[in-house]
Amino acid sequence: MHAVIKFSLVSIVVLLFSSNTFASDSYFGNASEKLVTGFTNALTGWVELPKNIALTSRNEGPIYGATIGLAMGVMHTVGRSLVGVLDVATFFIPTKPSVTPHFIWQDFSRETTY
Repeated sequence: MHAVIKFSLVSIVVLLFSSNTFASDSYFGNASEKLVTGFTNALTGWVELPKNIALTSRNEGPIYGATIGLAMGVMHTVGRSLVGVLDVATFFIPTKPSVTPHFIWQDFSRETTY
């Protein structure tokens, strides 16, 4: 139980400072942006599964959504999560985040690119 509370507090602090981080164009700002987006993408990568099922169902029909959408969702779930872990591991190299859109909840109707 203590681990959940500690994790929640750390997550809240990171998300509170994330909006201030994006406004900065310095080394620290870019590194912080990459750390925050990587951490968030590693934790929320699983949302790609229902997102891709819904997008494929809407565009191609429910049969494709249940088959191709599921496969694409698994692929993007693994992809977003692994890219998030990679961004966290290399945050000290201040490049732009590797996933577009940067967060899963941004432009939910658009397919993820890497």
